[in-house]
Amino acid sequence: MKPSSRFVSRLALGATCALCASVAHAQTVAQPYDQSAPLSRAQVRADLRDWLAAGYDPFDWIDYPENAQHAARIVFERRRQAMPAQ
Repeated sequence: MKPSSRFVSRLALGATCALCASVAHAQTVAQPYDQSAPLSRAQVRADLRDWLAAGYDPFDWIDYPENAQHAARIVFERRRQAMPAQ
C-alpha cells in the first residue's frame, strides 16, 4: 500500500470515528433523564461510595437485608436533603 493511500484511509477512518462520536454524544445530550436506563460506571461507583458512607457492609452476610435496607434509607434521606427545593 502506498503511503498516500495509507494516509487517505487513516484520514477517512478518523473522520468516521469523529462523526460517530459526535452523533452518540448528541443522542445522550438530547435524551431526557430516564431512571430505567443503564447507569454508567462512574454513577455505579458514586452510588457504592454513598452506600459505604452510610454504613453498608457488602461482606456482612449475617445482617444482610437489614444492613442494606438501613443504608438505603440513609442514602435516600441524604439525597433528598441535597436536592434543591422546587
